[in-house]
Amino acid sequence: MKVVLQRSKEASVKVNGEIVGSIPAGVVLLVGVTHEDTKEVASFLAEKVANLRIFEDKDGKMNHSLLDQGGQVLSISQFTLYGDTRKGRRPNFMEAAKPDVAEPLYVFFNDELRRHGLTVATGMFGEMMDVSLVNDGPVTLILEK
Repeated sequence: MKVVLQRSKEASVKVNGEIVGSIPAGVVLLVGVTHEDTKEVASFLAEKVANLRIFEDKDGKMNHSLLDQGGQVLSISQFTLYGDTRKGRRPNFMEAAKPDVAEPLYVFFNDELRRHGLTVATGMFGEMMDVSLVNDGPVTLILEK
């Protein structure tokens, strides 16, 4: 599982021109699932997202987590995170899990975030989405297990 985390001041996602998920300050997560991923991996990464200290304290140091800040999550499924561009000019997506494997793990991951007490908005799995965000910092991290 691969998660691209972007700290944001606000974010939303549209499907067919309609907003299906939005958050005020928090993080946007682009979430990719590969064949070897398990519920244990999803749980580990959800715990990491919830407790990662990426928000500034009064001294400007990154000492606060989403849980400390009361921030929210916008989680977007993103199979293209497993695109292999080493050969040719067209990405190869063989490392991305098929939807019947990826969707249940993506849903489980989001449920794990909620279990940690986070508010989670999502896009729609398998749909073309327009994601908007105001990147805060910018702070962008790649999380993998």
